[in-house]
Amino acid sequence: MSKKKIALIVVAVVVVIAAVVAAVVLLKPEANVEGTLEEIMTKVYAGIPQEELPGSLANTPVEGEMVEYFLGTTEVTFKEALASEPMMSSQPHSVVLVRLNDAKDAEAAVAKIKESVNPRKWMCVEAKNVIVESKGDLVILIMADSEGQTTAEVAPRLKANFGGLK
Repeated sequence: MSKKKIALIVVAVVVVIAAVVAAVVLLKPEANVEGTLEEIMTKVYAGIPQEELPGSLANTPVEGEMVEYFLGTTEVTFKEALASEPMMSSQPHSVVLVRLNDAKDAEAAVAKIKESVNPRKWMCVEAKNVIVESKGDLVILIMADSEGQTTAEVAPRLKANFGGLK
């Protein structure tokens, strides 16, 4: 066998190995975020001073009749969900974390929540920022508005914190 043929075979093998490695890396599903929903919610709000938020926030488990109020739909099946909203405020603000049964359901859950959620659920006010994203088996719904405040928009910072979760 000539040196030219051996070199071509070696190059072909390297290309095949590189393609297999690239496929594995690209097709690897995103890792799930570890921790309880309470712990994750704390991380989502990390670095945002209390005075920039609309009042004292309370975490509420999302279950039963409250699912549609928080998510706009009952058509998303999940293990658990937690909402963070002010106890009293005239500003629209809601952050909901949803841990799905399986990460493969995330794309459909995000689409369904985006389609169904009501940014006017507070009746008198409307959230201008509505963000729905996923990371592994976790979905976040952020509805917030900083209109009339002197502080920076909170929703993009919540989204960035969620995006940085591991």
